[in-house]
Amino acid sequence: HRLVESTRVGQKVRQRTLLHLAADFSIPRESWPALTNRKALERHLFDLDCAITLYDLTNTFFEGSGKRNDHAAFGRSKEKRYDCPLVTLGLVLDGSGFPRHSQVFAGNVNEPVTFKEMVEALADTEAHPLIVMDAGLATKANLAWLQERGCSYLTVHRRPAEAWEEERAQLVRQNGANEVRIYTQRNDATGEMELYCRSTRRAEKEAAIDTLFTQRFEAQMGALAAGLSKKGCIKRYDKVMQRIGRLQERYARVACEYDLHVEPGEKGTHATALTWTRTRHRAQAYAGVYCLRTNLLDWDAERLWRTYIMLTDVEAVFRSMKSELGMRPVYHQTTERVEAHLWITLLAYHLVHVIRTRLAKQGIHDSWETLRRRMRSHMRVTTTFRTDDGATLHIRKAARPEPWQQAIYTALELSSNPGGTCKTIVENGD
Repeated sequence: HRLVESTRVGQKVRQRTLLHLAADFSIPRESWPALTNRKALERHLFDLDCAITLYDLTNTFFEGSGKRNDHAAFGRSKEKRYDCPLVTLGLVLDGSGFPRHSQVFAGNVNEPVTFKEMVEALADTEAHPLIVMDAGLATKANLAWLQERGCSYLTVHRRPAEAWEEERAQLVRQNGANEVRIYTQRNDATGEMELYCRSTRRAEKEAAIDTLFTQRFEAQMGALAAGLSKKGCIKRYDKVMQRIGRLQERYARVACEYDLHVEPGEKGTHATALTWTRTRHRAQAYAGVYCLRTNLLDWDAERLWRTYIMLTDVEAVFRSMKSELGMRPVYHQTTERVEAHLWITLLAYHLVHVIRTRLAKQGIHDSWETLRRRMRSHMRVTTTFRTDDGATLHIRKAARPEPWQQAIYTALELSSNPGGTCKTIVENGD
């Protein structure tokens, strides 16, 4: 978008393209002058909700030293590739899931630092949008800054759930065995509205994580204790305590539930025994409970919850761009080419989201990965025949689609036989 608009010729080409799209979608001609920019056209075609802004960051690694890339830096890789330099992509989506603004940052950038820069870059900040963000961006300074600008915010509370009142909760979603129940509560100390949510699927996930962490923690503690009586293993008291500290840090989720005791030897330099006892368990009453916070005091509980879960659209965007759209890894080295790589990936996502938006209007809400998997089996095939005069006849056409494939073609108003039927006759001797 930045490259196209950088020249006067590019602006004319862009406007002609938008007007052709307007004609294809049967938009009245008198409305064309107002649609000579991408944002206006998207809002007209897809009824975009620009009152809600979703913001998040992701990073991707690339091969090479990064010496010719101004954004290259080593940081916390979300793919655990700490051996490679990173670049960070900040993305702002509207309530319909379309990207409104993007920017490339250094690979070691701090999320709260980029927040103000990204929000100020929005073209329609005068509309005082609702900012939906995760806990990493919801610092005290950022929330105060949003309130000064007259913006509303909705974010998850970092603190663990301290209360759950089942009798006040209302059911907002039931999908098979999964149930989501919510209720609101005013926090007089902060003036915010707190939304308590409980998901049975989240409770099951937390229980599975606790079980896994408990097994790993006890297994490694057992190996450490067994090594006290084996040759070549850690026995020094200070080293044993250091190792225990690292395990407690790695498995902090469950390590706080154990009381540990290390028995020193006579001289105090070596440990002779290591024992542990689990004295408490995570409160099951709070399993699957999380809390949201907002300065919107006039919204009901269900509207707040359904707005917040839209933040998962940003995560889905990043997963899509990193997997099937090829954003990761980056093989370019210079700053301009790395930015172009990310920009082209974002353009590809625009196309993907246009398809998913049209399908959603017809009741098809599958992910892009599911759509690709379903359509993968529909292929064009070539059948070869031998004619009576010795010539060879090749007929190429698409196979008959399955019912669910035909439903996708119908929703997109596309032919189930793309490319039509091609007949080729090869005479004998050619």
